[in-house]
Amino acid sequence: MSTTESDLQKNTTESRTSRLLVICVDRDDDIGKKGGVTTPIVGRNACIDAAQRLALEDPEDADSNSIFAAVKTYEDLVSKGYQAEVIVVSGTEDKGVEADEKIVSQVKSVMEKYAANGAVIVSDGEDDESVIPIIQNVLPIVSVRRVVMRVSRSVEYSYAVFGRYLKAIAFDSKYSKFFLGVPGILLLIGGIATVLGLTREIFAILVSILGGAFLIRAFDVDRAWSHWIKPTPAGFIRIFTMVTGILLILVSIPSGLSAVNPDIITAKPDILKVVTDKVVVGTFVSGMLPFLWMGIGSMFGGSLLSSWFKGSIRSITDILRIVVLITLYPIVFQFTTIMTRDESPFTLLPPLLLGLAVILISASVLFHRYRRKKGGEVLSE
Repeated sequence: MSTTESDLQKNTTESRTSRLLVICVDRDDDIGKKGGVTTPIVGRNACIDAAQRLALEDPEDADSNSIFAAVKTYEDLVSKGYQAEVIVVSGTEDKGVEADEKIVSQVKSVMEKYAANGAVIVSDGEDDESVIPIIQNVLPIVSVRRVVMRVSRSVEYSYAVFGRYLKAIAFDSKYSKFFLGVPGILLLIGGIATVLGLTREIFAILVSILGGAFLIRAFDVDRAWSHWIKPTPAGFIRIFTMVTGILLILVSIPSGLSAVNPDIITAKPDILKVVTDKVVVGTFVSGMLPFLWMGIGSMFGGSLLSSWFKGSIRSITDILRIVVLITLYPIVFQFTTIMTRDESPFTLLPPLLLGLAVILISASVLFHRYRRKKGGEVLSE
């Protein structure tokens, strides 16, 4: 046998004796939520048992098929002469950073018992495959297999799926509130308006309701509100400070109007000239400034107390918000003084520089203290 043939045979034998780890990824932890199985699951028989349990609990879940595909991949590798092991790892229901950390931790724990030098990833979609770069930092990935389900394309299947969605819209309160509630209100108001002959007037109301519903759902206002009004000490604090803040902000408007000299307004009958007059604008802002700042500060203070009660990491951000609000007050006040008294714009520089210095010092102290407390944890908003 020549040297080249000997080297080729040696390389082929080494590649066949690679220790591969077949990893089935379930990032949203369906195997734990529905199947009640704790991960990591190691071994062919254990993976088959877990897939069967998940399939019995939810026959429509694709993760059970992914586990079976991982077992099939493992058997194919063993039949070709590879040393292999098959495992199932899972993340958390909310996905995100915690899920990825859990998956990496489980892969590392398996590698302590099975020293693999390559991984084969098996998943049922792009969401599970998003952890590939993270796993690759722990173990080189030699192959990725995506499991695609073959489903019926018959008319009966389409009707069944469509009927299931209609049932969810009709009976699931999470969907019926928007898909049935909003159209129901619009139809009811429209019918009453037609009977009363107020079609033109009611059209604006209907458009406003529909636009408001779209905005609420688009920006998750309903979920944010339900989060704010939870019956907890933090929730009650948020409600009180939010209502107080809104009332103070509303009070700031008449306070600003009362600060404006009425003689200036009567001397200028044109509303455009009144609005663009710098003395009027400066006086109005100066009059509303105390109540406006107290209202905003009340909201920020409520958020700080809520985070402090919960021991949340957001408390540092809430403190910085209050610091910024305090440092902005003399800057805005000086701006109104410039508008009303024709002072030099350079008088705005001292409060600007002082505010910037206070913010930088406060941020540095708070972040340094919190990093030392949390062992160098990086904060982000």
